[in-house]
Amino acid sequence: MRQSQITYWCHEIIRSQVPEGGFYIDATMGKGKDTLMLCRLAGTSGSVLAFDIQEKALLLTDRLLEEQGVRSRARLVLAGHESMDQYARKDSADAICFNFGYLPGGDHRIATSPASSVEAIHKGLAILKHGGMMSLCIYSGGDTGFEEKERILAFLKGLPTREYTVIMNEYYNRKNCPPMPVFVFKK
Repeated sequence: MRQSQITYWCHEIIRSQVPEGGFYIDATMGKGKDTLMLCRLAGTSGSVLAFDIQEKALLLTDRLLEEQGVRSRARLVLAGHESMDQYARKDSADAICFNFGYLPGGDHRIATSPASSVEAIHKGLAILKHGGMMSLCIYSGGDTGFEEKERILAFLKGLPTREYTVIMNEYYNRKNCPPMPVFVFKK
């Protein structure tokens, strides 16, 4: 059932909340599915900035965007998501997407880390426009997943309510550490 997949759910929320033709960031491009969705949302007047630390992710994303005819809408950066402030200015992004963990089908030893993820979220919040949103797909488990989840959630819980709304969702009847979709809206 497609609508129960975390990425599908996050894509639907993003599409319903942000304007078409904007500027979007995929903080963890992976295989490029979020980047592709953002490129389609960007249309011919918008743009996408996408990050990953693995060259394999960049190559997979590049190929996918080329096949779908939207490659010109995205700038792919081989760098960690915590460096996004070097590529995007404050109050410029309509939406920022995160998928924490490791590249699906890739080396599980290469994964996002609690420190860099919290740093990236912090920097991303400054880059978001007022009225913009951040989507976070939090996968727990593995060597650092539980710690990363707890650190991210603790950081988000401390955000000032006058500036942000944080909505945390969970798969209530799934076992084995299901992913958690979280949305942050900047007022």
